[in-house]
Amino acid sequence: MGLRFLTIFILLLLPCGYGATEARGGEILDYTLRVSFDIPASRISGLAKIPVQSGQEIKLNKGTLQLLDIRLDGKKIDFPRHDQIVRIFPSRQGVMEIRYAGTFNFPKPPEGTLEQGAMNVPSDVVDGRGIFLAGMWYPQPDQMCNYHLTATLPEGYEAISEAETIRKSTNDGQTIFSFTFPHPLDSIHLSATNRYTIVQDHFNDIQILAYFFHEDARLAQTYIQNTKRYLRLYENLIGRYPYKRFSIVENFLPTGYSMPTYTLLGKEVVRLPFIVETSLGHEILHQWFGNLVYVNTEKGNWSEGLTTYLADHLYEEQKGLGFQYRKDLLIDYQSYVNDKNEFPLKDFQGRTDFASKAIGYGKAAMVFHMLKTLIGERAFYASLKYFTAEMRFKKASWEDLRRAFEKNSAKDLSWFFNQWIDGRGLPELRVEDVKIKPREGKFEVHLVITQKKGVYEADLPVVFYSGAGKTRNLFHIDKEKNSLRVLLDDIPSRLVIDEDYDLARRLTPGEFPPVIARLIGDEEKMIVLPTSRAGVYERVIDTFRKSGATVRESKDITDADLRSASLIILGAQNPLAERLYGTIKEEGGFTITIKEDPWNSRKVVGIIQAQSKEETDAALAKIFHYGRYTRLSFDHGRNVLRQVAASGRGLAKDLVKEPIAVDPAKAKSLPEVIDHVAAKKIIYAGEIHDRFSHHVVQLEIIKNLHRTGRKVAIGMEMFQRPVQKILDDYVAGKVEERDFLKKSEYFRRWGFDFNLYRPILQFARSEHIPVVALNIPKEIVDKVARSGLESLTGEEKKDVPTGMDFSDAAYKERLAKVFQEHESLRDRPFDFFYQAQILWDEAMSESIDTFLREQPGYQMVVLAGNGHLAHGSGIPQRTMRRNGYDYAVVLNDVEIEKDVATYVVYPGVVEMEGSPKLMVSLREEDGKVTIEGFSAGSVSQKAGLQVGDTILALDQTPIQSVDDARIDLLSRKKGEKVRVKILRKNSITGDKELEFEVALQ
Repeated sequence: MGLRFLTIFILLLLPCGYGATEARGGEILDYTLRVSFDIPASRISGLAKIPVQSGQEIKLNKGTLQLLDIRLDGKKIDFPRHDQIVRIFPSRQGVMEIRYAGTFNFPKPPEGTLEQGAMNVPSDVVDGRGIFLAGMWYPQPDQMCNYHLTATLPEGYEAISEAETIRKSTNDGQTIFSFTFPHPLDSIHLSATNRYTIVQDHFNDIQILAYFFHEDARLAQTYIQNTKRYLRLYENLIGRYPYKRFSIVENFLPTGYSMPTYTLLGKEVVRLPFIVETSLGHEILHQWFGNLVYVNTEKGNWSEGLTTYLADHLYEEQKGLGFQYRKDLLIDYQSYVNDKNEFPLKDFQGRTDFASKAIGYGKAAMVFHMLKTLIGERAFYASLKYFTAEMRFKKASWEDLRRAFEKNSAKDLSWFFNQWIDGRGLPELRVEDVKIKPREGKFEVHLVITQKKGVYEADLPVVFYSGAGKTRNLFHIDKEKNSLRVLLDDIPSRLVIDEDYDLARRLTPGEFPPVIARLIGDEEKMIVLPTSRAGVYERVIDTFRKSGATVRESKDITDADLRSASLIILGAQNPLAERLYGTIKEEGGFTITIKEDPWNSRKVVGIIQAQSKEETDAALAKIFHYGRYTRLSFDHGRNVLRQVAASGRGLAKDLVKEPIAVDPAKAKSLPEVIDHVAAKKIIYAGEIHDRFSHHVVQLEIIKNLHRTGRKVAIGMEMFQRPVQKILDDYVAGKVEERDFLKKSEYFRRWGFDFNLYRPILQFARSEHIPVVALNIPKEIVDKVARSGLESLTGEEKKDVPTGMDFSDAAYKERLAKVFQEHESLRDRPFDFFYQAQILWDEAMSESIDTFLREQPGYQMVVLAGNGHLAHGSGIPQRTMRRNGYDYAVVLNDVEIEKDVATYVVYPGVVEMEGSPKLMVSLREEDGKVTIEGFSAGSVSQKAGLQVGDTILALDQTPIQSVDDARIDLLSRKKGEKVRVKILRKNSITGDKELEFEVALQ
């Protein structure tokens, strides 16, 4: 009972006839209906007969029908002909006869509207394809009736309606069908066509019939055999099938209806191979829930959730995938339901949009799952058997269900139903604190679970993982802050809360993948126009704009926009797509890819690309039926690819880092490592900048590759792009080291002791190995770290790479930890720090790619900090995104982690004769270098220098910048004595030039 429709792809099937009010005073009318048809004219003619009592109000909804005549025992009754609801008060007892007519053409569905989970299927059609009547095709009373239907059709037609028995007769080239259903109904339905082949079979004493179009008759036996399987399943679970017959009926419209004694499936649906494994069983189960026990929709529609749970969910559970199905329900809920459209289950009457479906089907299914877990499987199914027996052919509510479950479980479930049926929303859980301490040879775990957005009472499953396996515990929570304790035999390395999704709850960010549903369900959406070929996306723009999305050009999108709205980016080469995710590969057909918004994890970005307007028009409407997917591709409207992004299972928290074991017997020497990575196009050699041993390893890699005759280039994080010319001149031997350091501003822009890198650069100079400055100007990175990318001027933005990918969530998480560990950074927004880091990485990646494209015969050794290379997140994967070149990562002195690098080298300490020091801090201003302070035990302070002295020269070398001083010291040795000439100001005796001899430290 209850009209509802089935999309071809999301097959959530409902019984027909929902929505009628409870019969007044329990009255049930006898309603005899005779209909005939003029099919070419799409016209129906009918005669309805209703026995009435004196003074009894009869209220009829005529819809679009034309009421021709109403008589009581042959005498005309006046009635308001223009009112849709006709009220009649018979003056005496008798039989009221209503003659009527109506025309039902197939209306063209509206275009350019955002799909809300329902296809535009007309409720009543009469035309050459056949007859489909499920709406106001007869004057409908506002109460339940015992219907007696007779339909006259052209010869060759077969008809189906709610019926325990169907009688056929012929008269003058017409076929007359009489339908008998001995139970009260809200409404009746009729389908007919001249295209059917009928196949019959039996299951026990139940007659099974398949009404299939001639061209699909081969499918009949498959449907019949699976029908037997489902009848056997559900008779065991909830009791005997309630009728004498069940029919599977093919329809010319894309329907998926369930009426007492039959199901009506569209032709596109029955041809899909998976329907017999999914939706057919759902339809059959509705024969019990909705068609045997009716739904009192005024008190909440329970049938959809229960049928979803015991059909769609049960089939996945039987395959071991019940947890994933439940997670998908929660993904839908979180995607479509918000504070504005959320309502309690007791108010759900029927599906009207994605949000109502997520509540009435999804949340309700989760409630039944929690109920089964609470009272046990045996009591759960005993309750359903009792419920269907007690409420057969009656309208049932959530209250009737509660009484059945309480009776068979001997539990007071009022709190459960009050919380989950009468209340709104879902709990939001967080692990606030976990402590582990030894106790009597075991380990006591204390964890604090908090609830956000309301307090719920529930049993919370928690799994503790250790080297010995896993231990499952159930904790009862009922407060905003819940302190829980458990004693375990082994120290747990990890805990996971609700990993099987047994609790209806809000998902944490790590469990919530970027999917199409999140884009559709977001109230704040923004369309980002392509830079060209906008006509290709005309329907996308129109569809989403009509749903409230704003339309902007990519150049106008600010960081604030990225945080406030989910985006629909049109075109793979859209500048905003490149700005967020780097270069995106162009594809044919029609593709939609959903990514997490890097600036707001609660938002998503949908990148849509299409080869033509025709591809867009053929595919767009279909994406709304694939809400649980991250990526879809279509070819001329046919789905050819669907993927879901990986996400976590359960609310997980690492407690103790899993130990990693290394087999020393398999350890390699550095030459072996170099030999193994030598064939890679790019070799990334990491460093901690001030560890000379790391630079020795880097130099060994370069030397070994060079000895084999390979054309090697060196990419260096330490130099910025504007100094490439002077760097080239130094390597070519055109300038000396002093000029090179001065003009490259090495000490100002990098600052680490040049002796750390000197051997590498000297080797490159001696062997004429190209050295590539990878970095962009330090000023730009610093500015972004302070104020964000949007703060850059137009001129500064010229140095920003054309494509930057902000979507690496694991990298972002690692950077967040680094950010939190540095007190000096906390006065800045993390977003700006993150933008600066990605800018830094992408700029170096772009420099590598540019060189290798211009010099394809070279391979490159890239020297950069370990943090830019670990796990491939910083530079390596970004460069591979640009050019696809294979790479190896060799890191020095990092903690062993899974996939941290290709190799980790532990070189030990290598002493370096660093530059000697004056042990002063200097300030440079207007060509003068002034002493600001001294380090502890400073040799310069002991020699007599003072704060405020201006250094004029070291021996005969003039000092006009800090770089001058550092360059001069490079050529000296520790212990060497240097004459420091200074200018000391004195307001009384006047300024004096003085000289001091300092033994360098």
